Amino acid sequence: MGNAAKKVWGYRHIVLLVLWLLYIVNYFDRISVLTFLPYIQRDLNLTPVEIGQLASVFFFAYALAQVTAGFLADKFGSKKIMGIAIIVFTAVTALTGAIRSFGQFIALRIGLGLGEGHHFAPACRTINHWFPIQERGRATSFFTTSWAIAPAIVPVLITSLSAYVFSGEWRPVFYFLAIPGIIAIWALWYFVFDSPKEALNKGRISEEEYHLINQASTAKEEEPKKKKNYGIFLKDGYFYVYVIALFSQLMVYWGITTWLTTFLVKQHGMDIKQMGFFASAPYIVAFFAMMLGGWLMDKVFGRMKPVALIAYLGGIPVLWFLGVVEKGNNGLLLMLLLLAGFFINLNFGSIYAFVQKRYPKEIVGSATGLANGLGQMGSFVSPLVAGYLVQTGPNGAQDFSMVFLFFALGSAVAALCSFILKEKQIETSE
Repeated sequence: MGNAAKKVWGYRHIVLLVLWLLYIVNYFDRISVLTFLPYIQRDLNLTPVEIGQLASVFFFAYALAQVTAGFLADKFGSKKIMGIAIIVFTAVTALTGAIRSFGQFIALRIGLGLGEGHHFAPACRTINHWFPIQERGRATSFFTTSWAIAPAIVPVLITSLSAYVFSGEWRPVFYFLAIPGIIAIWALWYFVFDSPKEALNKGRISEEEYHLINQASTAKEEEPKKKKNYGIFLKDGYFYVYVIALFSQLMVYWGITTWLTTFLVKQHGMDIKQMGFFASAPYIVAFFAMMLGGWLMDKVFGRMKPVALIAYLGGIPVLWFLGVVEKGNNGLLLMLLLLAGFFINLNFGSIYAFVQKRYPKEIVGSATGLANGLGQMGSFVSPLVAGYLVQTGPNGAQDFSMVFLFFALGSAVAALCSFILKEKQIETSE
């Protein structure tokens, strides 16, 4: 079977590549709003607290959508739900260029959260259907690199587009972003099928690849199903410690991603071209940090805890100092941004492996879903709290030192939780 898998490089890899590109389009829309926040704030005369509310309401809608996305994909098919999601967030992104008030912006942020929140689960479900069980780990790992690559390239591309094509204006950029969205809708319709069987019937995959996907999957998956005992993780105290660690991880990641461009413009006085380059810096190293974290967990330590402690303890001083770098000291600022990107992302992939290691496979999906749903609340809380911590001076300059101290404390909480965690698999009686 191993030799057969090596010979069949087939249509499933095209499906995976398309899913990866579609999720980059998803992040283009999401990151573009965050990149232009300081200019939207200026044009709409918004306060830091209102900016925090705008960022947080997106994550609230996004978290709610995570709950319904999987159910809808199971009921109506992944392709249909992904298609609706892409149509919604493409339309919302284009409309963002026309906003004139705080109320309009709030409504569009809710729409964007609901649209983008219904994209992830159907995409994962599609991978699950298209890849044999022994290939799903690598397929999913490749797919997740989309959220490391996109934040690294989006700020540079869209700020360059604004500066060189649209005379420094941000509104036309959002109209332009409808184009990749429309291409994404077509690519989904043309290349992606809900199942290999559907693709086989339409002559898009070979019999050999179809049998590889199905035989390799069913041989391992058609085992007697064990009764799902959700009490195993619901009664496990370490599950809730893990949820707090994940909450803190997402709080720091999305807090920084939300406020970074405003921090660079308002505290460090950068123009749109400078800001685009510096805003990309943390994410340039994110991909390598994620891959290194996974390698350290699998090949060096054999568990998550050491990787987590390196990531979170290293992040505490970096985040603290990042908020107090003097204006004009761009060399030190860039170095700290790169280090922040490294430490914040080092445990990003590894942290999701905790549930898989500790709990029986028949309840891993439920445990992961609940943990991720609760953890995503960190993404909701962080931008909102940070908005209240921004200090505005009499000349309009803004000080983010308290914001980054807040992020450093979040990293410290994650480190403490990681130190407490036990990763040994829970023994269950038959």
